[in-house]
Amino acid sequence: MTDGTADPGFVSETEEAEATEEAEAAEEATVTLRVWRGDAAGGDLVDYTLPANEGEVVLDVVHRIQATLAPDLACRWNCKAGKCGSCSSEINGKPGLMCMTRVDELPEGPITVTPMRTFPILRDLVTDVSFNYEVAKRVPAFAPLPAGPEGYRMQQVDVERGQEFRKCIECFLCQDVCHVIRDHEDNKQHYAGPRFFIRLAELEMHPLDTNDRRELVRQRMGIGLCNITKCCTEVCPEHIKITDNAIIPLKERVVDSSYDPVAWLGRKILGRHKRTAEEAAAAAPH
Repeated sequence: MTDGTADPGFVSETEEAEATEEAEAAEEATVTLRVWRGDAAGGDLVDYTLPANEGEVVLDVVHRIQATLAPDLACRWNCKAGKCGSCSSEINGKPGLMCMTRVDELPEGPITVTPMRTFPILRDLVTDVSFNYEVAKRVPAFAPLPAGPEGYRMQQVDVERGQEFRKCIECFLCQDVCHVIRDHEDNKQHYAGPRFFIRLAELEMHPLDTNDRRELVRQRMGIGLCNITKCCTEVCPEHIKITDNAIIPLKERVVDSSYDPVAWLGRKILGRHKRTAEEAAAAAPH
């Protein structure tokens, strides 16, 4: 005889079977990374399958592949915290940081990991991003007036504007996804790209800076080639509003400088000289 009260320790056969199936599934769960292997001469995708671990990011799996299946797999990384920008790659075709892409948030099936397509391949997932450093050399440095007796003063709104742009970790994902660079190799000679447009915007919007880079931006940095598709903003891991807060205002400043008749008349009356691209370039670090 029973009093009809369920035994708290009782487990039905159905529940036991389900628990067993879940345990077996957990034991058998695997993750497959389809990694591009090769160099500048060519290569192909290679599948690596490992047991799945809960909470991993793509970079974790790459490290396990290096430790067990392919010790010669080349990838670039440093902090594993989304702050150094080193582990940039294309994951399932979308530019992203391997250390910030969780495996369990990706669709089921093999995860494709390839190097950034815009830059020359050195080996496996490592690309030659030296183009960006060459562009950086052409950006004229910050040039403030001498500080007064009370030092420098700025409005908080100006401080906050520049701080957004300085969050850039130089992962170069925005450069990778920008089709002006990605699809047209010849543009690299005269197009700075979104990463350096935010640097130039930061300098141009700085109230203490005395340099005028607008003609340089128009003539040699290629601001006119950007058609503001916002793809750079979409991939930015620091969520910088590259298009809205940097590129569009920079375009407006360049247009005002070069084509606004009121600005031209004002310079004429006041006798002010607009700095040329050559004069601005002369202030770039060498």
